Amino acid sequence: MLIEFSVSNYRSFRDKQTLSMAATPRLSKKRNLFKSPVNGEKLPDLLKIAAIYGPNASGKSSLIRAMGIMGSLLAAPPTSNEESLPVSPFRFDPQLNDEPSCFEYNFIQGSLRYRFLLRMTAQRIIEEHLVSYPKGKETLLYQRCLGEEGEQYVFGSSLEGGNEVHNAWRRLTSPKMLFIAQAVANSSEELTQLREPFSWFQSGLLVIEQNNMMGLSAASIRFLQMASDYTCNLRDFLLEVDIPVSDIQLNSDADAAPASRKLTLKEFFAAARKDKVTLTHTSHLGDAEFDFSEESGGTKNLIGFWLPWFMINHTDGSGILAVDELDSSLHPAIVADLIGKHLDSGQNTQLIFTTHDTHLMDTQTLRRDQFWITERDANGATCLFSVHDFDGREGEDVEKRYFEGRYRGLPLIRRR
Repeated sequence: MLIEFSVSNYRSFRDKQTLSMAATPRLSKKRNLFKSPVNGEKLPDLLKIAAIYGPNASGKSSLIRAMGIMGSLLAAPPTSNEESLPVSPFRFDPQLNDEPSCFEYNFIQGSLRYRFLLRMTAQRIIEEHLVSYPKGKETLLYQRCLGEEGEQYVFGSSLEGGNEVHNAWRRLTSPKMLFIAQAVANSSEELTQLREPFSWFQSGLLVIEQNNMMGLSAASIRFLQMASDYTCNLRDFLLEVDIPVSDIQLNSDADAAPASRKLTLKEFFAAARKDKVTLTHTSHLGDAEFDFSEESGGTKNLIGFWLPWFMINHTDGSGILAVDELDSSLHPAIVADLIGKHLDSGQNTQLIFTTHDTHLMDTQTLRRDQFWITERDANGATCLFSVHDFDGREGEDVEKRYFEGRYRGLPLIRRR
């Protein structure tokens, strides 16, 4: 689970801005929280939900994209020397053009707290820094840093593998590759120390960027082809949000992948395009079958959203789902229902999303520290802050005060 995420010198983010999932003490609604499951260390309770508001072009999408930067690096095939890494510095300040973008994750995996720092330019990775906190004591696992004398590595004294293995991992890591990815890919199953935090980035943090739901719908279908037992779960999910699907039939012309290897992302989506899905809809007049291509855009979006929703709620129960513009893909009533289900799930999962739907600014459901605002300053840089940073009462009408400008973060509309 996520404790906090920080980003700087990336797209509209100039100075370091931090999204914190640490709960503010003395606020009510305990169902919105869960205890930090860390051994030997007392940490604040964590929030299950964060809703991010702000005008268009204020940095909401950039924040979600920044959170997914590690996932993008891990999912992409090895880059050539000519290809750029997926970062862009803050453009209004020429002094930052050649400076690295910075991303910092504080998270919990396997009852242990970690802090991972990544700094990189479009040309290369400048720094990786991973520390763990067994019983609250900061312990270096490794640090990779580019300095005046070239790239230097420091390995923690407790890092598994020994010098020979560490140096082998180092030699396998090119300037545009993550060291942690190379270390995990080229280590035996007995070496789990880096595998735990790596798995958090690989499958614990799921990020859905804007307009990516259609691609996810293909992924949902392909997932069901490989795990058909969960077809009923998708059917029930659709029924619960008033899509009258009584049956889902899956047929695939794609060759099954050999059991000895995993599908690459490219192979996964190529296979998904060959899949045939038939959904049976039920009405008072009877049943009718529809091919997936005949379904509405809204139904396809829901099928796409189901997969990450399923994954964070039916795996180890400790995942994070970050979605850009959740309300643009799903009806507000469905979003409100999903929020309620998420809060009552009993699992230590987290949902982070951007939205323009201010009806969700309901303090009967969410707490003041769960509402976040983005806005641009006079330099065009994104500022990120919580509604709880402003004076106010716990049960106040957050939506009304937001439109009154009490929390800032409103578009400045000029009239002629």
